[in-house]
Amino acid sequence: MTSNKNTTSKLDYNLVFIVFLLFLASCISIYSAQSTGQYKENFLLKQIVWYAVGGGIIAGVITLDSDQLKKLTWYAYGFGLFLLVLLIIAPPSIAPVINGAKNWFKVPGMGSLQPSEFVKVFIILAIAKVIEEHHQKNPVKTHGTDLWLLGKMGIVTMVPLMLIIKQDLGTALVFLAILIGMIFISGISWKILLPIFSSGIVLISSIFYLVLWKPDLLDKYLGVKTYQLDRIYSWIDPYNNQSTTGFQLTRSLLAIGSGETGGKGYGHRDVYLPESHTDFIFSVVGEQFGFIGASILISLFFLLIYHITKVGMETKNDFYTYLCVGVISMITFHVFQNIGMTIGLLPITGIPLPFISYGGSSLMGNMLCLGLIFSIRYHYKKYMFSTTA
Repeated sequence: MTSNKNTTSKLDYNLVFIVFLLFLASCISIYSAQSTGQYKENFLLKQIVWYAVGGGIIAGVITLDSDQLKKLTWYAYGFGLFLLVLLIIAPPSIAPVINGAKNWFKVPGMGSLQPSEFVKVFIILAIAKVIEEHHQKNPVKTHGTDLWLLGKMGIVTMVPLMLIIKQDLGTALVFLAILIGMIFISGISWKILLPIFSSGIVLISSIFYLVLWKPDLLDKYLGVKTYQLDRIYSWIDPYNNQSTTGFQLTRSLLAIGSGETGGKGYGHRDVYLPESHTDFIFSVVGEQFGFIGASILISLFFLLIYHITKVGMETKNDFYTYLCVGVISMITFHVFQNIGMTIGLLPITGIPLPFISYGGSSLMGNMLCLGLIFSIRYHYKKYMFSTTA
């Protein structure tokens, strides 16, 4: 029996504070990065504007409860697919080819817009709805129903994945990270998942072996040319490629290493690093604020992920829980991949550091994700004598 409503709709002020700290960290880092960058634009001012736009996105999403979000899910997903297809067929005047890829629409007055950043969020919504509806229709679990659920989740992810994988490998990896994270909490039996993931690990290990020691076989049977593997080789041995493909990584390592424990101080940068306001913003933090500053920034991300985890565990709405896991998977992968590539632990993929790197599309996509979390907390209700929420 439900009675004595104790807490009604509310704003998550803890999350507001975390976002504010990330905003400050982004502004400080970008202001320093642009002072020694190769561009003359005021990226700081643009980032502030994008944060304001992101705040508007959150204000809009927060008004939607779970039923409304579920009603909008397939419309959003379909719209995302439409944008990805349009991106492929659009002429260069609308979707220019940049660095060999068509990832952005040219938007007058805004610059560029990358639709895949929003599709990430639409995938999270779609998978969450698929999982919830599957369990409602199949209260009794069998290997057959689990395989069917796995197939539906795979289809939802693979359709947009196939549309972008040739253009943007980094975003494709984010899609897979979201899928894997949500598979773990989908309730699918480990008797099914264990052999699948084990086979995946074996496959990845085999490909890695071929890349390192038998690249001629990749060329012969898969048509993968040696030059297409340069990014892998420059990651493994950047100093032998530092004048070409390994330049950014070696400069990033030099910048972070020169910061040592306490950093050189704000505004003191000696290492020139291209694109330091975007993909390599963590290198700017490492050089100026050292190990201590970098650790504080990483701690902010831990705090954000912990808070979203807490929200997901408190709600009794399964759809909300799945959304939280999807958002956590996306943000965690972004942070791990971006920081990993700047310190040489992972290959360079062009994935930005969420909420810190400059970029309107990336920031709006991330703020859209946080809008979902704000919505969960805003519509979350506690009852004194009930576990219903």
